[in-house]
Amino acid sequence: MSVQAEIEQKLTKALNPAYLAVTNESHMHNVPPGSESHFKVVVVSADFLGKMPVKRHQLIYGLLAEEVQHKIHALALHTYTPDEWKKQAESAPESPSCANKR
Repeated sequence: MSVQAEIEQKLTKALNPAYLAVTNESHMHNVPPGSESHFKVVVVSADFLGKMPVKRHQLIYGLLAEEVQHKIHALALHTYTPDEWKKQAESAPESPSCANKR
């Protein structure tokens, strides 16, 4: 199973997201072709109600502890409640390009 699929599976099971997008952004960084080391994760879940962003991120890092420790170099998290997502016009910020890209 790919790292991206592992992330999607774990977050779907634990957070029952209204929206989930896991994007492999490794190609935007100075890594070998085909790498799965840099991800952007957008999660919209009612489970985030009443939680500050740092607590949401800690929750996700806890769910993905093994991947973060052994497989993932960078994880850009964008976490929203359903109402916050609507206020964001249902879009997350674009990721910047890496200055060290090949």
